[in-house]
Amino acid sequence: MAETVGSLVDKIAIVELKRFHMAEQAERADAAEAHRVACRERLAILTMQRDDLVEELDQLVEDVLAGRRVLKVYRQFKMYNDPRYRAGGGGDGAT
Repeated sequence: MAETVGSLVDKIAIVELKRFHMAEQAERADAAEAHRVACRERLAILTMQRDDLVEELDQLVEDVLAGRRVLKVYRQFKMYNDPRYRAGGGGDGAT
């Protein structure tokens, strides 16, 4: 499992937004029945995806609390817009 708590929460939020809007489409009175049926089918798939992600998040939290997994912090080392990383950019390399 290469997911982090943050990435799982992000994915769950995105799926929840998709579920919300798909549910709206599934109930549209002005849409054809075939459209509403297709949207209900997609909503079921999105719900399954959400449930899988929630289960994965629950397992990750359980593993961390039990000491089976250790969360790591990955630092970002951004190099853009920093003249020290440009050839001939005039940076002296000192931080």
